Amino acid sequence: MSNLLNFALRQGANFLKRHSLLSLRANAPAIVTKSPVGPAIKRFSSQAAPLDMSTTVPKDIILFKYENPRFYNMLNFFGVCQFVFWTYLSHFAFTTLKDAPVVEQPGEDLKWFQRINLGDNKYRNGITICSFLIGYGILFAVWMFTLRSVRFLILRKGGQSLSFVTYGPFNRNRIMTVPLKCVSAEESRNLARVQLPIKVKGKTLYYVLDMRGEFRNPQLFDYTAGLKRRI
Repeated sequence: MSNLLNFALRQGANFLKRHSLLSLRANAPAIVTKSPVGPAIKRFSSQAAPLDMSTTVPKDIILFKYENPRFYNMLNFFGVCQFVFWTYLSHFAFTTLKDAPVVEQPGEDLKWFQRINLGDNKYRNGITICSFLIGYGILFAVWMFTLRSVRFLILRKGGQSLSFVTYGPFNRNRIMTVPLKCVSAEESRNLARVQLPIKVKGKTLYYVLDMRGEFRNPQLFDYTAGLKRRI
């Protein structure tokens, strides 16, 4: 009889305990915490959305265009004129300057430049070589600048290669196609002010994009030719 009484008391105590816990849970205020994970993922995904842009193009696309043939024609004309002038001066110095030693009269004090004999071999040959090198150097600099000035930048079909169409002497275009992985932009398109240099693997000088030109597809340029790579 005592065992039965103890069992009934324990069951009654357990029932009261469960009932009180349920009532406390029902009356307790709900606390909702906002997790920062959701918004963080959303912001990250919105920033990373442009990275999903496909660079595998179904056809050739012009990324950059700069049309100014008149300037490069005038520049090349200037270079040729300078080369002709300095070459003629070189020929003139070599064939015309004669050896005429300076005779200093007793009691006459000549200035330093009056004592120079331009017909002496060292002066004549020096003037001849320097004149030719100046003319050749000007022409070389003009032509190299022209050959490195990009007229069209074309992303080839498939997005794996890039074609540089540059100006050339006598208004002739030069075309060079290289793999995209061998091209590195030395500056961001948004930061460049006058020119944007592009390095091509295996070439000594930079190819130059004049910022007065037109970027036909800026976003595609930024994710292809506009990237800085280790080459």
